[in-house]
Amino acid sequence: MPLSDTLTLSLGPVLFYWTRERYADFYREAADWPVEIVTLGESVCSRRRDMKLDDWLGIGRELAQGGKRVVLASQTLIESEADLRDLRRLCDNGEFVVEANDQSAVQRLSANGLPFVAGAALNLYNPATLGVLARVGMQRWQAPVEMSRADLARLLADCREAGIEAPCEVFAYGHLPLAWSSRCFTARRYQKPKDRCRFVCQKHPEGLALRSQESREVFTLNGIQTLSGACQDLRHEVPAMAGMGVTVARLSPRAEGMAEVVAAFDAARRGTLPAPDPLALVDAEICDGYWHGRPGIDNSRGAAHP
Repeated sequence: MPLSDTLTLSLGPVLFYWTRERYADFYREAADWPVEIVTLGESVCSRRRDMKLDDWLGIGRELAQGGKRVVLASQTLIESEADLRDLRRLCDNGEFVVEANDQSAVQRLSANGLPFVAGAALNLYNPATLGVLARVGMQRWQAPVEMSRADLARLLADCREAGIEAPCEVFAYGHLPLAWSSRCFTARRYQKPKDRCRFVCQKHPEGLALRSQESREVFTLNGIQTLSGACQDLRHEVPAMAGMGVTVARLSPRAEGMAEVVAAFDAARRGTLPAPDPLALVDAEICDGYWHGRPGIDNSRGAAHP
């Protein structure tokens, strides 16, 4: 299958709190991975200040020189005037397209006539809304993570019928972003107030597992963000995505094993993924329930990867 007929692969923003050195090492490696789009920035918590906008711009320039399309992600939960000031600077960066993860970013970008990517947290479910956003500068949109394959197929068909040109991106790999809160659950785990958290989430480069009484990892706590406990993995759905009109598959960064994850999805879009389950990518439970219209924690392919 020629690459031109397959999905584009995108690398989402790092959702966890890493050190500057870890970010630098990660994106130095990512420059050589077969992904076409890289989204950078802090989309979760404004207290994570190790990386400034200028730092992200510097990484973005290096990636762009290597042929990547770079996008800057906005913060999902805006809580203060300081957050709004940072958002204005991000939207006015003058170099890279911004991924709008809340309506204040959409307002700023559309009012200034700037193109943008609509993040999954905007909860876009119907062609009327997509049509409005497309008219004010939306270049691409991300399907809500809980949207099923059947519902997305209908929505994409409705968009085509309505003449709405809105390329769609699907969250294809990683812990699913489920919710955001003004409280920091990781700080609470360490009995610290949010404004004096001492950045304890940096101790958990892939989040803090929240287990049920049966010891199943139900959620992953990531500061103010709650993620799924299992990793969504839609490698085997790549042909179905391409067939229904999805244009981009998003891979959410993890601290370990991302090169193997990217290689597996690249193989899948080229039609060379083995029929049986491939080798384990990372040590994690796998889920794909939402995609199949079932509880998100479900795994249609059986047991978790070892």
